[in-house]
Amino acid sequence: MRKSERTTDVGAEDRERWMARFQVRLAMQPGVDRPVVLQAVKEVTVHCAETGEEPRTAFGDPDAHAVRVAARLVPPERAARDRRPDGVVKKLRSVARRAEDIAGL
Repeated sequence: MRKSERTTDVGAEDRERWMARFQVRLAMQPGVDRPVVLQAVKEVTVHCAETGEEPRTAFGDPDAHAVRVAARLVPPERAARDRRPDGVVKKLRSVARRAEDIAGL
């Protein structure tokens, strides 16, 4: 394998890890549902495709970006509703299901 091929593979692996972490962290934010995650992933993907930037370069840390995106896309009243104790239990179950889907378990 040539060095350039290894570099490309490492870049692809980093992008995949960044996106996976971003999706999981976003899904854990109060009020975030599947449509919000899909919209956010599309925004990141389109931006990176148009600019040629890596997600980490364009958006920074995936955890911090997930918090910013949730604050922008989730109505405050929905986020507040999910912060209630019964909302937290539902969110944990939802995140566990999503993590299983991502991991292919």
